[in-house]
Amino acid sequence: MGKILGIGLWVCIVTLGAVYGSIYLATAPAGPSEEETKKAALELVRGEPITIPVLGGGDVSGYFLARISFMMDKEKVKGQALPTTELMTDQLFTLLVGNKMVDIANVSSFDVNAFREKIKTEMNTRLGEGMIDQVLIEQLDYVSKESARKAAAGGSAPMEKTTVVEGEQVEEKPASSGH
Repeated sequence: MGKILGIGLWVCIVTLGAVYGSIYLATAPAGPSEEETKKAALELVRGEPITIPVLGGGDVSGYFLARISFMMDKEKVKGQALPTTELMTDQLFTLLVGNKMVDIANVSSFDVNAFREKIKTEMNTRLGEGMIDQVLIEQLDYVSKESARKAAAGGSAPMEKTTVVEGEQVEEKPASSGH
């Protein structure tokens, strides 16, 4: 009778252990998701603040104040021979000078997503396909020529500007410039 009771108790313990083990393994955390893996392969490269003249009628009518940063492929950034930030600034200036980007009279009609996509496409064409994954617009403001002159003359009032895009907050992590 004692042996049968011992064997029954043993079978119950083994069964409970097997059920516990299978539940534990079934609810084990999955590996990193595709989005987390992609994010880990990207690096933030901060853009420099740049001033882009707006040309109209053969004259400068105002200035865009811009700071655009990029989420870039870490491996491709390491392979760059030139400083990445300066290369991006040059490309942005080439892309945007003289380009009628925004109708200042109707700023609400500005298509931010199309603007980001154009920058991404042009930058990837120059730097290499897949280099730029995401375009982050930290600042995009417009200052008229008259307002800039008043501010340069030492006016006490703050410089009047039109915010074209509300800037995105970008983490202040030091980024490698590819060196």
